[in-house]
Amino acid sequence: MALVVRSVLGLIPWDVLHVGIQQHVPLTFGTIVVGTSVLVLLAWIPLRQKPGLGTLANAFLIGPSADLVLAVVPQTDHLGWRTLLLLGGILLNGVATGMYIGSQFGPGPRDGLMTGLARVSGRSIRLVRTVLEVSVVAVGWLLGGIVGVGTVLYAVLIGPLAQLFLPIFTVELPPRSRAS
Repeated sequence: MALVVRSVLGLIPWDVLHVGIQQHVPLTFGTIVVGTSVLVLLAWIPLRQKPGLGTLANAFLIGPSADLVLAVVPQTDHLGWRTLLLLGGILLNGVATGMYIGSQFGPGPRDGLMTGLARVSGRSIRLVRTVLEVSVVAVGWLLGGIVGVGTVLYAVLIGPLAQLFLPIFTVELPPRSRAS
């Protein structure tokens, strides 16, 4: 996330919202990520989604990790470095997606919102995910978030990257036995 932010070439869709919010409140990017995660988790309640250890780790650790990376990776005006930051950030996000979903410790807040809304509404994951992503980009952009080529590249590349890395990191769990 932080590498994509440092690229200043467009943000991950939810980060368009995070940076947009950051334009209006005196909080760090990571604090806003955690706050947004908590609000999204509250939206799980009427959806009857159940968080796991991975859900909570995602909600409370990604924001501070992003702040740490933002503190040590300097901004640059050189387009070559910015492009490398963007592509590296997207690639690492694909790896991270495969790892956290493959661990089977629970979806992140935003993915759980997507699956819960799809289940409750009867709509497809594709439709629900698209509506969520377009909505957060639109609201974030209206608040001053950065939309650019990076936003489009992320949207196009994250699915194939997740599909590539998910099988590598998926932990096979034994089937649950049914209680009589």
